[in-house]
Amino acid sequence: MSSMDWCATKARASLQGTLAIPGDKSVSHRSVMFAALADGVSTIDGFLEGEDTRATAAIFSQLGVRIETPSASQRIVHGVGVDGLKASSKFLDCGNAGTGMRLLAGLLAAQKFDSVLVGDASLSKRPMRRVTGPLEKMGARIDTDEGGVPPLRIHGGQTLTGVDVTLEVASAQVKSALLLAGLYAQGETVVREPHPTRDYTERMLAAFGVDIEFSPGYARLRGGQRLAATNVAVPADFSSAAFFLVAASIVPGSELRLTQVGLNPRRTGLLQALRMMGADIREENAGMHGGEPVADLLVRYAPLRGIEVPEALVPDMIDEFPALFIAAACADGPTVVRGAAELRVKESDRLGVMAAGLRTLGLVVDETPDGATIHPGQLQGGEIESHHDHRIAMAFAVAGQGASGEVHIRNVDTVATSFPGFDSLARDAGFGLVEG
Repeated sequence: MSSMDWCATKARASLQGTLAIPGDKSVSHRSVMFAALADGVSTIDGFLEGEDTRATAAIFSQLGVRIETPSASQRIVHGVGVDGLKASSKFLDCGNAGTGMRLLAGLLAAQKFDSVLVGDASLSKRPMRRVTGPLEKMGARIDTDEGGVPPLRIHGGQTLTGVDVTLEVASAQVKSALLLAGLYAQGETVVREPHPTRDYTERMLAAFGVDIEFSPGYARLRGGQRLAATNVAVPADFSSAAFFLVAASIVPGSELRLTQVGLNPRRTGLLQALRMMGADIREENAGMHGGEPVADLLVRYAPLRGIEVPEALVPDMIDEFPALFIAAACADGPTVVRGAAELRVKESDRLGVMAAGLRTLGLVVDETPDGATIHPGQLQGGEIESHHDHRIAMAFAVAGQGASGEVHIRNVDTVATSFPGFDSLARDAGFGLVEG
């Protein structure tokens, strides 16, 4: 693995421009999965050319699915049907993609053949029992390493039975794994959640012709259904847009337009939180892409104020907390986060890493097991260890735009997993950001 670093410095002036953010990672993963399982040929436009999503596509190629790449961000997937996947003689490498591994666990648990899912050093430390446990209740057999971490050794040839399960932890990935297994299970599969999570899987299964009933916190489908090929237009990724929403909000005089960003209501908790803090973000040119609501986001600089983040918003912004921490660091008054223990088991312990990074830059941050209180102030220069977490790296690139000194960010290589070209797009908008 490379070990590229960044040096982020105060923005040279205000941030300006119209930016096309890469495709949504969650939608890209699912689009190639469901197209592979469909009967017929599907075209995907706006596919994220990131390492995570390419890893998922490569796995389906290993499983016997023909996938063409006529141009960047486009895939033509020749579906093999729900019963057409073939065993791979090699391990299936998910790279850094927790979404890919957890969804594939549900899908592969229902196949006639054995599979082994592996990942990189970061993914190999992430908890998988939250998905293997519920799948085992359906009849799946999945072995993990000690502590419930990858690799996942999946035993094929099992007969799965539908379940009615209430998840202990709200997780779109676990829900999705159960629904994918449910496609193959006898009877109905019902998944209930303590808090509603993103419904990308439900929306896209419906787009591929599956009869699925869903509402916030609830999903139900019957086994034995087939998928019909369809064309998917992937919206711009809101989690990637989040860094530019915060950057333009904290750099005086800024105005950025982010085009056709996905605004799934289970994804946009950060948008609500930033508006509570006083951010000036408008939605224009609204429409729909592949069953997902989209709009241009026009964001202008506005003084931010600290808030107590409503716990109800937490599940809808779990990937955007690194960006929120930077907004909080530049606000007037403290910001309090509670109910976000899930952040401790992402690509890194994001609560701990963000708190440590902000302290390095001169701020006071009080940590709790499930949150933090960020006391704002003038960000100083300093050296930040990203822990090979793409969202940590991008968050501190934004922090550098408001810092009084240079912010050196170590090990930013994994940014390519979700946002290839982030640094060049950021420089085009006016960021002070160079390699080194």
